[in-house]
Amino acid sequence: MVLTKRIIPCLDLKDGRVVKGTHFVGLRDAGDPVELAQRYNEQGADEVVFLDITATREDRGTIIDVVQRAADQLFLPLTVGGGIRTIEDMKQILRAGADKVSINSSAVADPNLISQGAERFGTQCIVVAVDVRRNYETTPGKTPITLADGQECWYEVVTHGGSRGTGLDAVAWVREAEERGAGEILLTSMETDGTKEGFDIPITGAVSEAVGIPVVASGGVGTLDHFYEGFTEGKADACLAASVFHYGEFTVRQVKEYLAGRGIPVRL
Repeated sequence: MVLTKRIIPCLDLKDGRVVKGTHFVGLRDAGDPVELAQRYNEQGADEVVFLDITATREDRGTIIDVVQRAADQLFLPLTVGGGIRTIEDMKQILRAGADKVSINSSAVADPNLISQGAERFGTQCIVVAVDVRRNYETTPGKTPITLADGQECWYEVVTHGGSRGTGLDAVAWVREAEERGAGEILLTSMETDGTKEGFDIPITGAVSEAVGIPVVASGGVGTLDHFYEGFTEGKADACLAASVFHYGEFTVRQVKEYLAGRGIPVRL
């Protein structure tokens, strides 16, 4: 059986509204999260992700009421992330109607949170979001990755909305996350986020090859071909996008029809 590839709209939330920026900054309003999610539901999205992008930096929890409103109206899987620090936070989000929780900064701070969450709720509920950026310093023990221009770098995990470096090697970290019980990796490259120049293929491919769990590629979609590259060159199991959907450049259905026409198995 061939597993279909998923198309996932991502809604970045701030103060209960959907926002979109570039390289995680310069945020613009893009609408009401539940209305947008409903639109993507009708267009045939495989899943929707809500990320409360300032929750960790502002040191507060994710907005439960938005999750409840969305869960009441949607008939597709909902993943929620941002400000989830404890098992109790996970329980609240899942009880509000989410199907999966996404943890990022809190997982780096306490990797046991992955294991505890997987044990309590099942690996299928635990998504580890990994934000990365290129580091060109030659550092022993880091995974070297060759870029399209022939340069070599390694990818560092960053947290708190991309504002803090961790010194963690991205490839090593996703392997550890899988070992600890993560059911999925949501990978965002800060190099490409919001640029519309395509996914960061070198790290997407490296992460997809490093783990046996699904990898969701995120950050940089601007054309239909970028989705195709994410699946073929990046070897991703799902492609996530935001602004191209929020501002009506493509519908989810258009993306899927394009991919189906190029031989990518999708649910139409």
